[in-house]
Amino acid sequence: MQQLQPTQAVALCAAKGTAPLLLDVREDWEVAVAAIRIDGVAASHIPMGRIPERLAELDPEQPVVCICHHGMRSAQVAHFLERQGFATVYNLAGGIDAWSEQVDATVPRY
Repeated sequence: MQQLQPTQAVALCAAKGTAPLLLDVREDWEVAVAAIRIDGVAASHIPMGRIPERLAELDPEQPVVCICHHGMRSAQVAHFLERQGFATVYNLAGGIDAWSEQVDATVPRY
């Protein structure tokens, strides 16, 4: 698993080639409060506790950027995905909170 700073995640999403999936592993209420949206980039919301049962919904060949509030839950999910054979997995360092500070101040902090 690689750690991506928010600005690196933006660059990865803008790069040519296989676009990553933004996998938000926060709870439903958290996503309702604040969510990341990048035009042209696929996003999926699967709470951390449901990842094992919904693993088949994810493509192990597509790069995945795991996202949570501060980066701790998403790091655990990223490690899990790697153990399941996912080829390219990233963790958004600092989570959506860092995203709000460094990339898009319109994303609410909570």
